[in-house]
Amino acid sequence: MLGAVPGSAQADPAPAPATPVNTASVPAPAAWTPPLSTRGRYIVDADGNRFKLKAGNWHGASGTWTGSGDPDDPANNHAGEKSDRMPLGLDRAPMSEIVASFRELGLNSIRLPFSNEMIHDRRPVAEASVAANPQLRGRTPLQVYDASVKALTDAGLAVILNNHTNTSRWCCGLDGNERWNTGQSDAAWESDWLSMVRRYKDNKRVVGADLYNEVRRSPLDDPNWGLGDSHDWFTASQHLGDRILGEADPDLLVVVEGINWTGVPVDGLPHGRPTLEPVQRLSHTLVTSGKLVYSAHFYGYTGPNHSGATGSGETHDPRYQDLGRDALFDVLRRQAFYVSGEADKHFTAPLWISEFGVGGREETGNKPRQWFGDFVDYLIANDTDFAYWPLVGLHENRTGNGWALMHWDSAGHRMGLFDGDDWRAGAWSRLIGAEGRTGYIPPTDTWDMLSTDNGDAVRSLRMRALPDWDSGARKAVCPDGQRIVGLSHTGNRGLCTDTARGGMWSGTGAHTVVRDESHVDSDWASGYTKLQCPRGRFLIGYSVRGAAVSAALCAESGARLGTAGRTVWFDRGDNRPAAAKGGDFAHGLYKGQCADDEYAAGIAYTARVGSSRTPDALLCRKLT
Repeated sequence: MLGAVPGSAQADPAPAPATPVNTASVPAPAAWTPPLSTRGRYIVDADGNRFKLKAGNWHGASGTWTGSGDPDDPANNHAGEKSDRMPLGLDRAPMSEIVASFRELGLNSIRLPFSNEMIHDRRPVAEASVAANPQLRGRTPLQVYDASVKALTDAGLAVILNNHTNTSRWCCGLDGNERWNTGQSDAAWESDWLSMVRRYKDNKRVVGADLYNEVRRSPLDDPNWGLGDSHDWFTASQHLGDRILGEADPDLLVVVEGINWTGVPVDGLPHGRPTLEPVQRLSHTLVTSGKLVYSAHFYGYTGPNHSGATGSGETHDPRYQDLGRDALFDVLRRQAFYVSGEADKHFTAPLWISEFGVGGREETGNKPRQWFGDFVDYLIANDTDFAYWPLVGLHENRTGNGWALMHWDSAGHRMGLFDGDDWRAGAWSRLIGAEGRTGYIPPTDTWDMLSTDNGDAVRSLRMRALPDWDSGARKAVCPDGQRIVGLSHTGNRGLCTDTARGGMWSGTGAHTVVRDESHVDSDWASGYTKLQCPRGRFLIGYSVRGAAVSAALCAESGARLGTAGRTVWFDRGDNRPAAAKGGDFAHGLYKGQCADDEYAAGIAYTARVGSSRTPDALLCRKLT
């Protein structure tokens, strides 16, 4: 969400009939079949056809109060827009008209923010707040949210739920909403999410869970990506994503946004916008493959090292709108677009720019206008999924929060993007109408990282349902159907794949925990301890105690496996196939990797003096 954006305060809107829209003249979104999933860099529907998120943000349920003064005074709400903990505009326009306007814009999906406070607010909404929607009188904010979800999905639009804030307060500065667990516990955050997912589980056009918005620094500390503490966004999002898919709804997309800001914005002190850069070294592996989407936000007035502030908190770092076109594109790729731009990596996933936007009619600056055009060009060139911020705004006499694409005044009169005086209309039309990949997307190979840095990394639903197979050790297991194909010498990292043969696990679910050399059939690592899978089984996981190998986990194959093999040593350097896929799954560490047409059948290590009993070699055998 935007930080402070110029806007004019205005009086409470008076109830008035809204301007009707002939919804029959608005084309319905293209047909699609839920649920959605991912194939490589693309989101696809249940038939395997590309479903590009052409979305916008219908905000308000996450809060508009700026944090001081009476929340019921529009002057104390962002840009004078008082949402009353509901999607904005329901006081001025019928919900059907608002939803129809989204279809007019060419959208197929909506990001629908909410706050945790909204979920638990039992107070009926004020009648004036739903003046244009009398059917919503007496309902709680959550019940209004329910009605909004239904109206959107009934119109054929996909809905992505977005936990935007903890409290119903405008985001995103030092506002008490910096992290998912600012002002509330991790357990409460997860409980609210599971409740929301279950609430809409039967509505299959609710397609995604966007876990938290713009994770950033609080007054005293930074979020991080993988340190394992209470500020670790990587671990928190991984844990909740697994719970959503494993306990609440296996059909949902799980959307993980990068880190929005770390450091103190003062010249000379370290600070910046990590966004999705850490994903290149540490990526998520969810318990259900094909459900992860990465997300990032970009606005011209912010920058890779600029907070977006003016005055207090402003530094001399360039904003995105200060960068030339080529420099801007280089930064965008480094910070986020590489995720969908590089195939066959452990981090490869769809990228959703779930917020971007610019001022409209009242924006006369050359830099913001140039930035918006350049950014739209980059979205088009990369065929990237997107969501504009915001869709709905309020106006009086054609002035107000000009960032929105659709506005209503207190008399219910609409001011739209295509009224002829909004300079953004041309760029928007290019974006919505741009050619891109359409139709059927063939299944792709999957490459996933395993890391036991801060605890178990059991990504197999099958193994999660069984008793602990190595109590007291940290365990890593590939998602169901995948196999281990690579390990690191130190760091306890692994690489999983289904390349060349997917769905290898037999239907019986049989597995073997290997702690000794009882299954060794040849001396493939002389002088080293060898943990080898029995014949007909392949490596799907491992456990460690400290840095040391504890056990190997092997699954029964559903098809006959080859026995011809080779030893891949990686104790003194990398040993990976030429043009190895999967990417650098253990940055800065020695790695060993089997070929695409091989499976790992064993791990070798040494217990000699000076050794930490870390993996030194893999036994790689032919799949057939």
